[in-house]
Amino acid sequence: MVRMPTVPSAASSEPSDRLATGAVPGAREQVGGHPTAEDEVVRICQELIRLDTSNYGDGSGPGERAAAEHVMALLTEVGLAPEYYETAPGRANVVVRLEGEDRSRPALVLHGHLDVVPAQAKDWKIDPFAGEVHDGLVWGRGAVDMKDMDAMILAVVRQMAREGRRPARDVIVAFFADEEAGGVWGARWSVDNRPELFEGATEAISEVGGFSVDVDGRRAYLLQTAEKGIGWLRLIADGRAGHGSQVTTDNAVTHLAGAIARIGAHPWPLALTPTVRALLEGVADLTGLPFDPEDEGTVDRLVRALGPASRFVGATVRNTTNPTQLVAGYKANVVPGRAEGVVDGRFVPGTEEDFLATIRDLAGPHVRVEHIHRDIALEVPFEGDLVDAMVGSLLAEDPGARVLPYTLSGGTDNKSLARLGITGYGFAPLRLPADLDFAGMFHGVDERVTTDALRFGVRVLDRLLRSA
Repeated sequence: MVRMPTVPSAASSEPSDRLATGAVPGAREQVGGHPTAEDEVVRICQELIRLDTSNYGDGSGPGERAAAEHVMALLTEVGLAPEYYETAPGRANVVVRLEGEDRSRPALVLHGHLDVVPAQAKDWKIDPFAGEVHDGLVWGRGAVDMKDMDAMILAVVRQMAREGRRPARDVIVAFFADEEAGGVWGARWSVDNRPELFEGATEAISEVGGFSVDVDGRRAYLLQTAEKGIGWLRLIADGRAGHGSQVTTDNAVTHLAGAIARIGAHPWPLALTPTVRALLEGVADLTGLPFDPEDEGTVDRLVRALGPASRFVGATVRNTTNPTQLVAGYKANVVPGRAEGVVDGRFVPGTEEDFLATIRDLAGPHVRVEHIHRDIALEVPFEGDLVDAMVGSLLAEDPGARVLPYTLSGGTDNKSLARLGITGYGFAPLRLPADLDFAGMFHGVDERVTTDALRFGVRVLDRLLRSA
């Protein structure tokens, strides 16, 4: 279903009460009276956070429509002609193509998602949808996942449009729905139903890469060149229903409980991919610690040296299986005939078949394993012109830092774009305080990002689009 929104007039300069934020402290104006990308990025991030786009994964959330319409307004205001389309009521996507200086080169996709995971205000210090700035940090759901990157993209693109400046090659800017539930109504739908939007594209850039970490007093940036595959699995046990007082050897709850316990406690062995090895070698070089890929002790010490980022990296040295849901029974004295559980499985590139075979073996003969959502793992080399441009853009803004490849323990919309042969990287550049638990912000409480990191990010992205 396609629906064009009503977009505020570009001539209107009055923000709505809902989005009014006031002037950005320290703002500088360009010639002609327009704010720069650095001036706008914090305000845009606040505005996007204030638009609740919670994705509950079952179609019950508010959808992305409000945020997508706001994105449309920001883009049309500077003379661009984006396309808006809904894949289901309220599930909105926005795509615009920027013509490059060299149109003979393959296009680059620069994409973000507009949905966020839910947040309960009672658990937060600050309302997660207030988009407030305190102590130099923007607080709110989406501040790092990923309305910060959305804001950086919008701020840079708006400045380029105002200046009449083209990127080095065609850039397809996309804001997708539904990433937090696998992209079914966003990137996946777009790739399957609107592939022409990405015509000529060979590479893509999105979230969860390009952020800084402190390694033994040295700053390093982790550029995402791989991501684990997804296996969200439903475990189903059938048994004989009956009275709770009777002896039964065919209890569905018992079958399921055993399977869940075995899978949840399984000690998955190390499975170091080329990306993970390159990262650990880089950390060893920075710290002087030894690295033996066969020795879990040396691997664990190198992972811990990454500080808060060890949450991401520690989950990429092996497959993982975390039970997340259980459903069974309806009364204390009734043995149910069926019990179900859910496991969030993530597998490193190249291990999917062994991973699934192990799960089925651990589940046992009385438990069926079904896929809720299954998606590929990705891994690409830490080399090439685009990688060189990303590394160069970071180091131009932070000389003396190191840039290392890493694997993301989660997944991104790059999985969907890979169906079109598009090679994806994670690159949402942020220079972060060493003590900020960045990895813990993702899907956590009190999500926040520094305003300085956002301004750093737009400088890096602007450099990248000039050269990539």
